[in-house]
Amino acid sequence: MKLELFQQILELNRLFDRLIFGLERLESVPFFQRDLIQHARSDVEIARIYVNREFFDNFEAIVENDAKWAYKFQRAFTKKLEDPDDIYLEVRDSEQRRKRKGLRPRVVILPNWDMSDEDRYDEQQSARGKSAKARRRRMNRKPSKKVGSTAREFARSAASKSRGRRP
Repeated sequence: MKLELFQQILELNRLFDRLIFGLERLESVPFFQRDLIQHARSDVEIARIYVNREFFDNFEAIVENDAKWAYKFQRAFTKKLEDPDDIYLEVRDSEQRRKRKGLRPRVVILPNWDMSDEDRYDEQQSARGKSAKARRRRMNRKPSKKVGSTAREFARSAASKSRGRRP
């Protein structure tokens, strides 16, 4: 929240108090009509009420906006700190509690389950993907001119030799 906003509303209320105090002093002066001064004083009080009502009606919205930001920030921060594998541990603990109570399991946890098996699988898949990508690159590689010309020359010489051997 804005401290300045509170300070401004406080200062405004102090000014209203000073104005009302001045009007009350004028009531005792015989030169002024007492009813008119009291009417002016009631106008000042009504103005103060309107200002304070407006402030506190909007104050709720300010507080709610601050609360939304704070709760959203806390949820995001907490989620950032959470380990995605914690859910497995929570399920395991929940199932152990159910077992102690004599209730049937809702979830079956695989024996010899290891939290890091998914990480190992991801690493294996990544390694397989990299080697397959490298194989595809080698297969799709265009032969260089030198290799191609040598192959053509070899084919030509083989053809000419086979022609020369025939009677």
